Amino acid sequence: MSDETRFTKPLEDDEDAPERQSHARVAMPPDPMVPPPQPERRTRPGMVLADKYELTERIGYGGMAEVWRAWTLGVDGFRREVAVKKILPNLVGQEELAKLFTEEARVVASLQHPNVVPIFDFGRDDLGQYFIVMEWVEGMDLGRWIIGHIKHGWPTPIPVVVRATLDVLRALACAHARINERRKPAPVFHRDVTPSNVLMSKWGAIKLGDFGISRAMDRMTMTTPGVVRGKLAYVAPELMTGERASAQSDLYAVGVVLYEALTKRRLFEGMSDLEIYVKAGKGEHTPVSATRDDVPPALVDVLEGLLAPRPAQRIGSAHEAIAALSAAVPAVHLEAVAQSLASLV
Repeated sequence: MSDETRFTKPLEDDEDAPERQSHARVAMPPDPMVPPPQPERRTRPGMVLADKYELTERIGYGGMAEVWRAWTLGVDGFRREVAVKKILPNLVGQEELAKLFTEEARVVASLQHPNVVPIFDFGRDDLGQYFIVMEWVEGMDLGRWIIGHIKHGWPTPIPVVVRATLDVLRALACAHARINERRKPAPVFHRDVTPSNVLMSKWGAIKLGDFGISRAMDRMTMTTPGVVRGKLAYVAPELMTGERASAQSDLYAVGVVLYEALTKRRLFEGMSDLEIYVKAGKGEHTPVSATRDDVPPALVDVLEGLLAPRPAQRIGSAHEAIAALSAAVPAVHLEAVAQSLASLV
């Protein structure tokens, strides 16, 4: 996760130093053919954005942006830990990415739900680079939670898996039911529901984050039709053929996440993109029972209802999935989630 840091050795004093210094004092006219030096765009620990957010540690990055742990700096010593998301330095200046970034801030700010990572602020730093300030969730993501169980050789506790899935579905239900400023339906489709985007607080709260490639249906031109963004293994089959994102495509991704959380294996393990495309289109995958035999049949039915290859065959909505999942497995309290996380620390 850490970025490479380069250090430059300070210039040593020697007998040629005065000569170099004298040359440095000569004012040379700028060469019109040479562009002026650009300000340093590398984000680094200790930087303060907009005189308010001090970056402390880069905790992750993806294809478009990086996320930093940071402190809000307020009056009279007020401090609050937050997460700051910035476009990667080498991508700054790309207009389409700036639009996606702005869209993420606009969309998520309109989603008020306890299972959605909230946005606190959106701004620009001294170089004009956009940044998003979000809640800092102390804990781990679902992907790390699964890996922790793999390392210990433990089965993932089904009630906790179900609780995480239910909370993701609640977040999506909120996004899919979004109403815009004109009081018109404007559903938001996440399009990147993966284990790394499911955040598990050490207090037991579970939140869905990273709406960076979401599409709000009141801004349908934000993404070129036919372009699949996201990790292919979690992409619904219809999106691979150019159909638009929908509530059903998000539910398919939830099914993939649920499968991985139950089995600790990829839905399409060790396959090429072409093989994933063919298998997903046919609805072919290794059954959960091949990995563990303690999954209730009702839970398997919900899983298969989420992973159906055709949208019309899937569970109809996030609300329907919540009802079916709640009926399949008894609910688990937040304390059980917190205890599960604590056991891996």
